[in-house]
Amino acid sequence: MTIFIATYITLLGLILGSFYNVVGLRVPAKESLLHPPSHCPNCNTQLKHRDLFPVFSYLLSRGKCPYCGTSVSSLYPLGEAATGLLFLWVYLQFGFTGKGLLGFLLVSLSVIVTVADLKYMLIPNKVLLFFLPLFVVLVPLFAKGPLGHNLLGAVLGGCLILPFALLGGMGMGDAKLFALLGGVIGFPNVILAFLLACLLGSVVGGLFILFGVVKRKQPIPFGPWLAAGTLIAYGYGSFIISTYLSLIG
Repeated sequence: MTIFIATYITLLGLILGSFYNVVGLRVPAKESLLHPPSHCPNCNTQLKHRDLFPVFSYLLSRGKCPYCGTSVSSLYPLGEAATGLLFLWVYLQFGFTGKGLLGFLLVSLSVIVTVADLKYMLIPNKVLLFFLPLFVVLVPLFAKGPLGHNLLGAVLGGCLILPFALLGGMGMGDAKLFALLGGVIGFPNVILAFLLACLLGSVVGGLFILFGVVKRKQPIPFGPWLAAGTLIAYGYGSFIISTYLSLIG
């Protein structure tokens, strides 16, 4: 039964990941989510149902449009696969619990802002405003620990990023995003998430520069690393922090 549910959750994540790609790509461009239907951005041919299977259609077409042969961005299958795998992780980690529901929402927000930030270097206010009331309602119901820790997490999340945003090193969208994420994971997890985001961003960014994926001084979006750090802190924050404190204690 567990295997059946896990498979279902993964497939659901793949399907939703396809929709999250659409949201992340169209909302920053101020395009409708419904019109036009999914199409090749090069030849404008409307995609058929067989072209819309998450990940599998991309693999079967070898990463090319089946109608004009233009290469399709790997962002599409990566967003779909990431959502499917992260949904599976949330289910295995938390099950169908309140914390699991918050986890699914965190994954959904993370994938959307990652797609948008990678494509446009922009985190849309509309996306954050959609998730804000959901978290405002659900966090008091399901988050463990004092609610004051979540409020402190929101304040710290915004304040940690705000100086960098004012100095031009990051965008205000990053500050708003991390304030929202900090309100979900609370204090002290928000500190851990920030440190993890900086570590991941520095290591991966350095590797990208080393291998010529990006050029030196080329801006690198930080939203994906804030999201990644938040998910790690959400899943393993208590363990990481307690382990660290026991080592230095």
